Amino acid sequence: MDQPLPQHTLTRRRQRAIASVIAATALLAAAAWGINRAISPSLSLSEITVAEVRRGDIANTINASGLVIPEHEELVTSPIQTRVAKVHARPGQQVASGELLLELDDHTIRLAIDSLKEQLAQQQNKVLGLTLEMEQKRKQLVSSIELLELDLKSARVKHGRYQNYRNSGAVSADELLTAELNVQRFEIQLRQQKELIEDGRRATQSSVEGAKLQQAILQKQLAQQQQLLAQARVRAPFAGMLTWLQAEEGASVAPGQTLARVSELNNYKVEASVSDFNARSLAPGQAVRVEQGSAVLAGTVHTILPEIQNGSIKLLVKLDQPNHAMLRNKLRVDVNIVTEQKAGTLVANAGPAFNGKGRQQVFVIDGGVARKTMLELGSGDGKAVEIRNGARLGERLIISDTARFKDVDTIRISN
Repeated sequence: MDQPLPQHTLTRRRQRAIASVIAATALLAAAAWGINRAISPSLSLSEITVAEVRRGDIANTINASGLVIPEHEELVTSPIQTRVAKVHARPGQQVASGELLLELDDHTIRLAIDSLKEQLAQQQNKVLGLTLEMEQKRKQLVSSIELLELDLKSARVKHGRYQNYRNSGAVSADELLTAELNVQRFEIQLRQQKELIEDGRRATQSSVEGAKLQQAILQKQLAQQQQLLAQARVRAPFAGMLTWLQAEEGASVAPGQTLARVSELNNYKVEASVSDFNARSLAPGQAVRVEQGSAVLAGTVHTILPEIQNGSIKLLVKLDQPNHAMLRNKLRVDVNIVTEQKAGTLVANAGPAFNGKGRQQVFVIDGGVARKTMLELGSGDGKAVEIRNGARLGERLIISDTARFKDVDTIRISN
């Protein structure tokens, strides 16, 4: 007959069973850990760049390439078709205002000046000749008038005497009429001579004025040629840097062709090129950060040029420190145009792990493991990005390139 097992025996069996389950569970856990350890990727902190989520200010920026150019630059052009006679300067040197840069062949200008001077002398002689001729005619007419006045006076006396004689019957009516007509004839002749003086004066004056007008025209032409002669000695328009010069002696130059370019020293601006995709986000007055190496200069968008070339828009940036020691003509710089400012938001340092705005997956470090987490990114200025959602203050993000881990959810992190 079966006997019931003692209680202590049952207890030992139960303890052995529990111990076996625990051991099996531990063994399975150890195996799973070992397999995960063998399969799961791992990185050391020295291999990655980590950024901590912090609270700070962020600016949304548009990146552009920039070129430092002078604030003021002036071109000196050739006034005539000629050739370079002599060069006195070289490109790259500093020049003073009015300093002689080169000389042009001015032979044709000097010939034109000599011809104009001769024409001016002819006009002056013409004016003098007309004046003398008018004076001679006036004198002749004055003499004629004086004689006519005597004849008129004599005729009037005779006419008066005949009137007295007529009353006594000593002079016939025909003789009195003849004396009266003589008086009228001399009066008419005298009036005509006086009118001739005025007509001659007006005619001569008109000729003199015409000659003087031609003389004034010649004077202006002479002044223009003398100005061209002065321009044939090409001088610096102001003190600055001679950035370009037509330095080949004997070279032919056309009217309006550039001979020299002088740029103002220690006063620069930046010409930036940005994709036309960002055209609607740009506006004059926006803040700008100009960077070259470790130097950062502040400025503002001054002018947005309307023309689009090869998918790019050009804009001019006015610098707060246009005379900064870093600036050099034609220096290439990075330009960041600030389109939006935010204060007191969650931010993290920028890195290759971030790709613009919007939702994207980033690894967040939690202890010894980095877990793939969906973040929503906002504004960025090239140095930091805004964390709108998905991370908390103080969390650490892997911001280096993690493209090779796109198919895994966790990464082991070791010291």
